Amino acid sequence: MYQKVFNEHIQVAADTAKRLETPLNLLIEACAKSVAAGGKLMFCGNGGSAADAQHIATELSVRYVGDRAPIAALALTTDTSALTAAANDMGYEQVFARQVLALGRKGDVVVGISTSGKSRNVVLALETARQMGIVTAAFTGDNGALMTSLADHLINVPSTVTARIQEMHITLGHLLCESLEKRLGLV
Repeated sequence: MYQKVFNEHIQVAADTAKRLETPLNLLIEACAKSVAAGGKLMFCGNGGSAADAQHIATELSVRYVGDRAPIAALALTTDTSALTAAANDMGYEQVFARQVLALGRKGDVVVGISTSGKSRNVVLALETARQMGIVTAAFTGDNGALMTSLADHLINVPSTVTARIQEMHITLGHLLCESLEKRLGLV
């Protein structure tokens, strides 16, 4: 079991490195353009993807490696009052879309994270962002599913195994953080 998991991880990492360099660089450029113009980055997801959204947003808004100016980023998964009110009053599908409506502005970037690409609340957040003229990005698994047509920047990890997809999402998230720091001249 041990060696099987590592072999699978290594293979997915190698396939991801081959397939996603250009799409990730295009997303990094869009994020840098947004932040440089006074925009912000908003991340959302469920479960492990919610944890990834929070992790990446925190690395950006606080610091990744060294002390530097903050990068405007937030996770739409952290305000329990907003989440529970929207879920109670409008349905769980609306928890992220409602926050995009409230906080999003043209020039921002919304990043939806869903290993399956099918999470309805993340899909609706991307639909809402697109309707508002906000740049959209999706971190998904192999086929991207429903998020493919909604993402200006699709980061679809070449795997169907949730754990391997999540491992690549956080690696790609760290690459986003480090690259943004450099692109924006903060380190």
